[in-house]
Amino acid sequence: MINFIYAPVFIRQFNKLEKDLGNEVLEKIELFKNKDNHSLLKVHKLHGRFKNSYSFYVNYKIRVVFMWGDEEEAILLAIGDHDIYK
Repeated sequence: MINFIYAPVFIRQFNKLEKDLGNEVLEKIELFKNKDNHSLLKVHKLHGRFKNSYSFYVNYKIRVVFMWGDEEEAILLAIGDHDIYK
């Protein structure tokens, strides 16, 4: 089971989401806890200035950016559309 650390930026971005989207994000985070679901969420490594980070899809438009901490720890860094990579 994966444990989470929430970066302050992630928390601020999450709090700005509409309620329905926020609930969808929470559902995907719950799915992410089980590594068997990572292919379903399209977990992938990022490149460029995010080369040490990964991302997974909440829906077609929204993504969550994270880094691996310890073996069973993910640090959620940001949430948003493709503009979060800029």
